[in-house]
Amino acid sequence: MDISSVANVVFVAIGIVLVAWILWDVFQTVVVPRPTPTRVRPARYLTRGMWRLWQARAGRAKTPNAREKMLGSFAPLLVLTLLGSWIVVLIVGYGLILFGLRGEILNEPDFATALYQAGVSMLTIGYGDVLATGLLSRLAEVVAAATGLGVFALGITYLFSLYASFQRREELVTTLDARAGAPPSGVMMLETSARLGLWGDLHHTFAEWELWAARVLDTHLAYPILCFFRSSHDNESWVSAVGAVLDAAVLTATTIERGPDDQAVPAGQAKLLIKGGSHLVEDLGQFLNFGDEHIPMVERAEFDAARARLEKAGLRLRADEEAAWRSFAELRSGYASRLNLMAAYLMTPPTQWIGDRSILPHGRRVEEVAPGALADLRWRSAADRPATPTAPTVTTVQALPIDYGGSPATSMSETPDA
Repeated sequence: MDISSVANVVFVAIGIVLVAWILWDVFQTVVVPRPTPTRVRPARYLTRGMWRLWQARAGRAKTPNAREKMLGSFAPLLVLTLLGSWIVVLIVGYGLILFGLRGEILNEPDFATALYQAGVSMLTIGYGDVLATGLLSRLAEVVAAATGLGVFALGITYLFSLYASFQRREELVTTLDARAGAPPSGVMMLETSARLGLWGDLHHTFAEWELWAARVLDTHLAYPILCFFRSSHDNESWVSAVGAVLDAAVLTATTIERGPDDQAVPAGQAKLLIKGGSHLVEDLGQFLNFGDEHIPMVERAEFDAARARLEKAGLRLRADEEAAWRSFAELRSGYASRLNLMAAYLMTPPTQWIGDRSILPHGRRVEEVAPGALADLRWRSAADRPATPTAPTVTTVQALPIDYGGSPATSMSETPDA
C-alpha cells in the first residue's frame, strides 16, 4: 500500500470519528432525557467556554439593564451556535470521508471540493456537478443526506422543546410578581396572602409550586441549557422565584402558628413543597458541580426582622422564638448554600435572602427585610435573649464552572477541566 492510499484511509478514519462524535453529542443532548456520563462532548465545551466569555463581558457592563440585555441574549445565541457547530463539524467529517474516497468521484480535485460535496449532500441540494461513481462514495453521500435531514429535524424538535419548557417555567415566575414582588421575597408573599384575604389560597399556591419544582427538575436536567434562559421581565429569575417560595414555605412550617382571623396554616403542604423544592435545588446543584455547606445563609437578626414583619401583617407566630429559629435554620440549610451558588453562577440579581449580599452592612440587610425593623429590635439586649447558635455570616459565594459532562459531581473540588 503506497503513501497516498494510507493517507486516504487516515482521512476516512478521521472523518468517521468526527461524524460519530457529533452524532453522539446530538443524541445525548437532544434525545436522551437525562444527564449523561459522557465528558468529551462539543456541547459541554462550547457552553462552558461561551458562558465564561459572557460572564466577563457582563461583569464590565455599565448599567444593570445593559448587563441583563447581554445575559438575556446568551441562551438563544448558544442554541443557534450549537446547532450551527454540529452542522459545520459534520460537513468537515463527511468532507474528509469523501476526500479519502476521491478516487471514486468525478470532478473532485481538492479538499475544498470535498467540503462542497459534503455540504450539498447534507443539505440535499444535489447539483450533480461532483459525481460519486463508486459504491463507498455513493454510500457516504446517502448517509450524509440522511444525517442532514435527521439533524435538522432533531434541531427543530430541540428548539420547540426548549421554548415550550421555558414558557411553562415562566408562567408561575411571572405571576409571582403580584404576590412576592420583584425581586421576589418569601416574607412579602406571606404578607400579601394575609392582607389581601388570600390566606386560604396559600395551600393551592404551594401545591402549584410543588408541581412546578418537579417539572423544572425534569426539564432542566434533560436540557441543562434551560438554566441560562432568563426571564423576559426586569428583576425576575426562576432561581430567585424558587428561593422566595421555599422561604415562604419554611416560614409557614416553622414560624407561623395561625393565619389571619385564626385561619389554619397549610404546614403540611408547605413541608411537601420544601421537600420538592429542596430536591430540585439539590439535584441541579450537584449537576452544576456545587457543594453543600448546610448553613441557612440568613442571620438571626434577619429572621427576627421577618418575624416582626409577619406579626405586623396579622399573623400569629409561635411563642418559642428559639425553637422556631432552630427549625427555620435547619430546613433552610437544606437548600440555601446551593441556591446561592446557582444565583451567583447564573448572575441573577440578589433578592431578600438569595444571592451575594455580603457587600451590605449587617444593618442594611435587616432593613431590606423589614424597613424600620431595627428600631423594633434594639430593645433586645444580649442579656434578654438566651444564648443560642446563630447562622454564620453571609459570605461571598464562589461558583464553579458548570460540568456539562452529565455525571453529578460529588464534591466542590471536582472542577471540570477547561
